[in-house]
Amino acid sequence: MNRLDLLKNMTWQGYQRQNGTQGIRNKILVIYTVECAHFVADKIVAQINDPEVEVVGFSGCTDNEYAVRMLISLIRHPNVGAVLAVGLGCEYIQPEWLSNIAREEGKPSGWFFIQQAGGTKSSVVRGVENIREMKTKLASTPRSTMGFNDLIIGSECGGSDYTSGLAGNVAVGNFYDWLVDAGGTAIFEEIVEAIGLLDLLSSRAASDSARSEIVATYNKALEYCKSVRQYSVSPGNFAGGLSTIEEKSMGAVIKSGSRPIQGVLKVSGKPKHKGLWLLDSTPDPHWMQFGITNPNDNEGLMDLISCGSHIIFFVTGRGSVVGSAVAPVIKLTGNSQTYENMIDDMDVDAGRVLSGDISQDELSAEIAELVMAIARGKMSKSEEQGHKEYFIPYKYQSKEVLIPLRCES
Repeated sequence: MNRLDLLKNMTWQGYQRQNGTQGIRNKILVIYTVECAHFVADKIVAQINDPEVEVVGFSGCTDNEYAVRMLISLIRHPNVGAVLAVGLGCEYIQPEWLSNIAREEGKPSGWFFIQQAGGTKSSVVRGVENIREMKTKLASTPRSTMGFNDLIIGSECGGSDYTSGLAGNVAVGNFYDWLVDAGGTAIFEEIVEAIGLLDLLSSRAASDSARSEIVATYNKALEYCKSVRQYSVSPGNFAGGLSTIEEKSMGAVIKSGSRPIQGVLKVSGKPKHKGLWLLDSTPDPHWMQFGITNPNDNEGLMDLISCGSHIIFFVTGRGSVVGSAVAPVIKLTGNSQTYENMIDDMDVDAGRVLSGDISQDELSAEIAELVMAIARGKMSKSEEQGHKEYFIPYKYQSKEVLIPLRCES
């Protein structure tokens, strides 16, 4: 057996959740439910000073179904073991709701309003006490055996240059083929970076229903780009050697590999079964015109995590430093110079394929070994640096893919 075949059977111990899922981390999330509670949530986490205790939250005071679904999906995420929800006291999203959902999931949880707790200082003291109690409970979290067939891995690219489509995204695509063949689940996104490739995407549909979802999702993204008069290509992409949105699209979509696309997920939706899935993060039409697609890289990373991704691949040709809350981020670059310049932030140098120093199969095996090490507890570069960025905006999206009805003659 070759190196990749041997890796398919490797296992490690995950964290068993009551709902049947398994996590590779056992994090405590401190969730603020409005911007007015953000400071207190940050202070609580800072005083605990534990890399497995993290802050996420939504800044809005008024209702947004997209944001609510996102927070619920993070509470239910297999990498999350406990939740403390902190609110001010007059916002729409109620911390008690979130705490109850966590409790229903069998996860230690707590909540309070800052207004009722007595203000900043007393709220921080209360939050720190709650977290310490949760840490004690999490020490007895059941463990269970996991393998590559149990993993969900998401992928996104940002800061793309000419090497992204030649090496960085290619490396992810090759690994995705291997992961899907090993029984795992892969999710790719950025449909607005697939402009010009409808025939290519639809030809890979695993079923007629998947094809209908892909076509509807693509057409919506195209209309969205037209309506905002902007395609997902930036000055940095041009400076990095890309010339058109079509050229960028070819490089972006190749990170999906070559396996059949099982269907389209909406943000916070979960894959119905194993295989390769396309994530749609583009807003659906709404009279308030809520949200924009991928306003920054961390919004895209959170979208992938909301769908259950244990680990995220972030491909960047020009370089990036970000990580994410909830799930480890593995940063790959197809540009060896970027890797050398940012070696403390980049995990994988896929540019070695372009120089002939490593084969595609050797690189896939190297990535698989890194994924396994991180699933076993090793920190990615972004985790080592303490990067835990997140972004949850106002946005409107339906739960299901909206397929326009055909006019009857």
